[in-house]
Order: sequence, then structure tokens, then C-alpha cells
Amino acid sequence: MSVDIDITGLPHERVGFHLSPLAELGAMLHALSEPAHHPGLHGWATATASALRPDLADRLTEADFLWRSMRSDILLPAVPRATLAEELDDLDLMDDDTFVSAAFEITCSADYGWPTASPLVDPRQRARVRELSAARGPRQAEFTERMLKDPAALRAWLRRLFEDCEEAFFADNWQRVRVQLAADARHKADLLRRKGLAEALTAVSPAVSLTEDGSRIVIDKLANGRTKAYGDSVTFLPTAFGWPHLLLVYRPGWRPVVQYPITTADLPQVSAPRQVQQRLEALAHPVRMRLCRTLARGPHTTGELAAAYDLTPPEVSRHIAVLKKAGLLSTRRRGRYVLHQLDLTVVARIGSDFLETVLR
Repeated sequence: MSVDIDITGLPHERVGFHLSPLAELGAMLHALSEPAHHPGLHGWATATASALRPDLADRLTEADFLWRSMRSDILLPAVPRATLAEELDDLDLMDDDTFVSAAFEITCSADYGWPTASPLVDPRQRARVRELSAARGPRQAEFTERMLKDPAALRAWLRRLFEDCEEAFFADNWQRVRVQLAADARHKADLLRRKGLAEALTAVSPAVSLTEDGSRIVIDKLANGRTKAYGDSVTFLPTAFGWPHLLLVYRPGWRPVVQYPITTADLPQVSAPRQVQQRLEALAHPVRMRLCRTLARGPHTTGELAAAYDLTPPEVSRHIAVLKKAGLLSTRRRGRYVLHQLDLTVVARIGSDFLETVLR
């Protein structure tokens, strides 16, 4: 499964790496509402939430469907600005139909990636939005009704909410991380200039790649979708608060946007979904599970494993090949013997890799 961005004919210099205050605010709001997704930010989330004014905390809860389970497209600008105020000005210029459709498309629709009518003008879409929002709870249902009845007033309410967040916690945190994000964006742009787009995408994430013919950017996610470089650009946004999520805007007619977590000593690269699936499938076979029991205790040759489990050497070799291809074994030569051993560090990460993959 993957989401493909068609960049046929797009000059590679039109793939840009930029900073977005609004996108980083969205990442912070998500971390506050879902701290379990971000164990590395637990201390920050706890301290920040406890310092919020009660009225601000209540308003954040009221609107958190925009960033809690998924991030609304309105929080990932394709044309980033230097300040949060400028990006909020751009949101103000968006017409109500587009704004409301984007606000509800991820959170209240299973048809993301397909053109859908605005719930402001389409009765069936409006009924669907109401039904799905009601299933999420009374606060979401109430918020949805306010958005449908008076989108202009609720948009002004949201702007004030974001401005209050900037004063309460975002401004200080943004000043702390923006230098790091700028350095990452410059590094990726330099890779693009010196070594080409494929190298720059590999540095973004193991889950992001360029097809051999250079016509598509492929995002390895647990979703299927296609889009193209509308407006002749693709925007990549680094985030310090978004790990392990790799977010993608591929709404029809919108410029593609990818928000990727920066990699630091505390924030390792998240494994590609295909690799996680390959490792889980490799371990699912009962014979390979038994072989891993022995290989976890020390290095063994194929012949030793065959004798221990009453298998033929070719059978063991086939199973060893599957485990090696999944990156679960280390191999070394001792004279004429080849010794295989389970890589305990890799195996120990499988659980967290799986969780990070499904959260991505």
C-alpha cells in the first residue's frame, strides 16, 4: 500500500523543504490530545496541559477533532509563511465551502482522496457529516452544527483559539525548535541540489522514495491513494513534535504536502511499513519461530539447525534466507562455516515499529 504523487514534468527544484508554524502548532495540539502516541513528549504534554487556562483547555477539547485522530488539511499549508499570523491570514482567504470540506474530510469521511461535495451545499454529505460526528460524541456534534450553520463565525472562533495557543505555549516552543527545523530543511534542500531528489527523499524517511523513472514520489503508508503536483510544487514540512507520524495531504485539487518528523538521537527513523510487515510475516511461520528460539541463544550453522530440528539443510537454508531478507539475522563467517544469529536489537524493536507504523 502507498500514496503516489505524480510529479511528471515537474522540475525537481519545485520540490521544496520549508518551515510552517501552523503545521507545527497542529503537531503540538495532537501531542497534547493524544500523549500516548508520543511517549517522548509525555513530560512536555503533561506540563503544558496543566499550565493551560481552564477556558482554553475547554475550547481545545471542543475543537480537537481537527487534530486528535488525524490532522485536518487546513493545518498543513502548501505555501508556508514565516509567522503563524500570516498562515492564519491565508486560512481567512479560503472560501467557506473549501474550508468546511477540508475540515471534515479526514475526520468525518472514509472517502479521502476522492472529490466530495461541500456539506454546506450537499444535503447527503451534510447528513453524513452529522451522523459521523454524532458518533464521536456530543462535543463534536455540537461543533459540527456550529460549523454548518455559521462557518464564518466558527472560523473566527478557531483563529482566536490558535492565537490564544500561540500566547499560552506555542510561541516559546516554536522559538526553541525552529532553528532545528530550519537546519533540517536546509540539509534536505542541499541534498536535493547536490545529489538529486532520490537522495533527498531517502533522507526524509525510509518510507519515502522516488520511482526509477522519476515520475512519482511514493509514500509507503497503510493507505492507498494517488495525487499529482497541482500548482507545480510539492511541499515538505519538517516537524519536531510530530514523531512518529508521517502526514500527507493528497486531497483532490490541492498541492501535495508531506509533514515528516526530523531524526535526532532521541527520535530515530521510523521503519517503513513494508519492512515491518515483512518481519512480522517472517516470524509468523512456526518453523522459523523454532529456529529463532535457538538463534536467540547464540550463533549456529545451517547444519546444526538442521540436525537439531530434524530438517534438511535446504529447508533450513530457505527459512534462514527469509529471516535474513527481513533483517532479523546477523551472519558471520568462521573458516568454512557460516554462523547465523538472531539480531536481538532488531527483534526488540518490532513491537514499537509496529505501533509507530499504524500510528503513522
